[in-house]
Amino acid sequence: MRLKFLWPGKTKGPELRALQEFYAARIGTLAPLDIIETREARGVNEKHPEKIREMEGQGLEKHLKGVYSICLLDQGKEMTSREFARFIRGRDEELGKPLAFVVGGFLGLADGIVEKADARLSLSRLTLPHELCRVVLLEQVYRALTIIRGRQYAK
Repeated sequence: MRLKFLWPGKTKGPELRALQEFYAARIGTLAPLDIIETREARGVNEKHPEKIREMEGQGLEKHLKGVYSICLLDQGKEMTSREFARFIRGRDEELGKPLAFVVGGFLGLADGIVEKADARLSLSRLTLPHELCRVVLLEQVYRALTIIRGRQYAK
């Protein structure tokens, strides 16, 4: 199982960046992973959210060939941690290609990215800041991998 995590821009908050690195390191002991931080839109006024999402979407789209893409958005499917583990294991066994989790920037994902997604996932019905979403996603993937491997989750 190979995992990819894609999002525009680097995580700027040092506390969140440290947590992101912590969970990425833990995931790395269970499965190969790539975190791909594409270019975020700069120099575009927030009054043009579609243009920002489109620009960021172009950077993300380059990395979505040959993968099973899972977009994170509030209208996605909600799952328990055990259901999520079964979902990940099932996609890996059925498809044998990398799973790519795609998180949008502060304005979300471009419609074109969402439309082409193989799956849509919601981490919560609550609205989460995009940088916090990255950390929660990594933690839940780590938790799912420990469930799949039959390991005790490190608390």
